[in-house]
Amino acid sequence: MKKIGVLTSGGDSPGMNAAVRAVVRTACYLGMEVVGVRYGYKGLLENDYIELNMRNVCDIIHRGGTKIYSARCVGFREMENVRKGVQNAKEHGIEGLVVIGGDGSFRGARDLSNEGLPTIAMPGTIDNDIVCTDYTIGFDTCLNTIQELVDRLRDTIESHSRCSVVEVMGARAGYLTLNAGIAVGATAILIPEIPYDIEKDVIGKILRTRATGKHHFIIMMAEGIRFRDGLTVDQLAKRIQDETGIETRATVLGHMQRGGSPSVRDRVKASQMGNKAVHLLYEGSSNRVVVSKGEEIIDYDINEALEMKKTIDMDLYNCAMEISL
Repeated sequence: MKKIGVLTSGGDSPGMNAAVRAVVRTACYLGMEVVGVRYGYKGLLENDYIELNMRNVCDIIHRGGTKIYSARCVGFREMENVRKGVQNAKEHGIEGLVVIGGDGSFRGARDLSNEGLPTIAMPGTIDNDIVCTDYTIGFDTCLNTIQELVDRLRDTIESHSRCSVVEVMGARAGYLTLNAGIAVGATAILIPEIPYDIEKDVIGKILRTRATGKHHFIIMMAEGIRFRDGLTVDQLAKRIQDETGIETRATVLGHMQRGGSPSVRDRVKASQMGNKAVHLLYEGSSNRVVVSKGEEIIDYDINEALEMKKTIDMDLYNCAMEISL
């Protein structure tokens, strides 16, 4: 294999640039050329490429976002477009591809492999909701960003004896919210994976905690609650204020959570995964996904990976409930 491509797909996450850098430098070390496919699968369909080499990726490991840009490409779900992407890649001399993204990106990688373009995927998403891996690139940085933002928010709510309801990203998964909730000492944590009762799990907790002498409160709420139940942070904040008499404000952290310089953990994991992905292509593998299991970087068949089920760590959830007094 003399020439490979790399693309980032779906939502950006801190560490994607570190992964791209590792892919390029490993490929160069093994004597291969590298092409960046800009704007994900959309770039494959539109022949939007950029040459990547050791020097033009030398100053990106510390940058958030993605140098080769990203996009969601709904049209890539159609096999006609997948075949077009394979044809375009081969006409450009691309013999293998590394895809960095989430579950949807993995499905695209599988389809490309099945149509004759050897493809390796690796998990890049802040949500940490990829079932086959313990850790996704961007999760740690995003958690640290949430912790910093909520710590800043706490200064104000503590000064005014308020309650703050904070919406955290994560699509339909609660991993960010649960971990961040523990990190900031939240009074209540609402995630879509666990049933909740507002009267018991939020209002009741606030009242019991206030009775012990506490006068400011943080409620962490996953955006998946809004998607599933239609409950917004504004609605929850109003209900808390109406039923407790505590001045309550709603805060949506939004896309601030996605950006920023990646943490050490994200830089290291992304570099390890990128290195592993290129070696798999070099050795002739295809239709694989590179994952983190414990301290090891291993790989699975993509079909096997997509069939796995991921659940919330109930020990972690129970810990959060017991210490949020």
